[in-house]
Amino acid sequence: MLQIEVKKVIQQWVQQLINQAIAARLIEQEDVIYARNQILSLLHLAEFKDENEDRGNDDDIPDLLEKIVEYACAHRIIEDVFHEKEIFSSKLMSVLIARPSTVNQIFYDKYQQSPMSATEYFYELSKNSQYIQMKRIHQNIEYKVDTEYGELDITINLSKPEKDPKSIELEQMAIKMDYPKCLLCIENEGYAGRIDHPARSNHRIIRLNLLGDSWYLQFSPYVYYQEHCIVLSDKHTGMVINAETFLRLLTFVEKFPHYFLGSNAELPIVGGSILSHEHYQGGHYEFAMAKADSEYTFELAGFPDVECSIVKWPMSVIRLRSKQSQSLVEAGAHILEKWQNYSDEALEIIARTGEIPHNTITPIARKNGSFFELDVVLRNNRTNEDHPLGIFHPHEDVHHIKKENIGLIEVMGLAVLPARLKEELEEVKKYILGDVHMVADYHIAWAEELKGCYQSIDPETNIDLFISREVGKKFLKGLEDAAVFKRDEEGKVGFQRFISACQNDLE
Repeated sequence: MLQIEVKKVIQQWVQQLINQAIAARLIEQEDVIYARNQILSLLHLAEFKDENEDRGNDDDIPDLLEKIVEYACAHRIIEDVFHEKEIFSSKLMSVLIARPSTVNQIFYDKYQQSPMSATEYFYELSKNSQYIQMKRIHQNIEYKVDTEYGELDITINLSKPEKDPKSIELEQMAIKMDYPKCLLCIENEGYAGRIDHPARSNHRIIRLNLLGDSWYLQFSPYVYYQEHCIVLSDKHTGMVINAETFLRLLTFVEKFPHYFLGSNAELPIVGGSILSHEHYQGGHYEFAMAKADSEYTFELAGFPDVECSIVKWPMSVIRLRSKQSQSLVEAGAHILEKWQNYSDEALEIIARTGEIPHNTITPIARKNGSFFELDVVLRNNRTNEDHPLGIFHPHEDVHHIKKENIGLIEVMGLAVLPARLKEELEEVKKYILGDVHMVADYHIAWAEELKGCYQSIDPETNIDLFISREVGKKFLKGLEDAAVFKRDEEGKVGFQRFISACQNDLE
């Protein structure tokens, strides 16, 4: 009798999943029988009783997937380990989404209506298919902190699930493979996954033509902002920053004017990206840096139609604006070439050590009304004895909050902070309030400093808001550390020296 009830329940869950897929427009009514039979096969079920159909939609897709996956574990269809559950869940959803050719056809049909219609369709598909796992992403702690540069975004990243000990052990024992070569390769589309590679059965990618070459559009599975996308090359070749990069970024934003698109630097240390595969990141979001004012303007002879300015931002940013994208490409290439060979030893900026380059940039392109904009963020990856992780990298006094590289997303004003901070900051709050605490050693000096500050302000001040602001200050300090030209008088004069060097070459 119990077995009959279990079978009835799993059949109800399957039907509810089908119903939700129809509601989310993943499948049509004509697909129901086919999709249901495919899911039954994955569950090793050979029959389905129509009278057991449940039209209720109380559970959403993520909850139904969890229930069905737990059934599969309980009935030994899969092992109860992280990677097998992820693979099985991805296979279930792959049944309920169209093949890549159909997805691309719909995308470009909607593109004829508007580029925004196309990307909105693809974003909703990627969320509803559970490729973008919004239920996990909603666990992230997110807020904004007001600063003199605008509102910085803070995210404590809790969305990436922790692997169980058995999965970790199996991964260590697994035979290493090089297919797909990396997480960004096109071969990830529809790939089942394995112990050391994420499940991608439900992954779909949009084909793009950029400058006559094959590129692809997808979304990040753990989006940090609205429509956080990745644009990747069809070739597994290393990151490059050159004039063609600028033209490709600007070509993309011309095709999708509601998106920005930028590139991490191609040198190690200065970016947190996969350097082995050329790719960019973008999305439908306006960061604080994009809204930042110009601090002062200047001209570049030879580029009369390009507006040039230094952006009021904690890092060293040159903004180029023009109605002609080709003018931005040429002006950007000139600045890049000058910067790659530029040294200012008084400010510890050295272009090369022997044949090893240190100067590079983080470029970001966007369309702003009738103008194209190209932000050129100057970077340098030198290290020394005092700063072994990077001279122009978050310094040791902020490592207890932000030790990781300052990549493209952070450059624009969004901090992606480690999950450990969720619990650690609670202990810091207890310390400040005089409660029993277990503050980590690396937070003690900061906690003591904050306790003094907190006691000197209005005692009614909300402790949560107080800590949130202080974390924002640490992130801001990390951005200021990463600036090649600091915001002090010496740094501002140094920045003007570089601008003068760019101008003199054109006279």
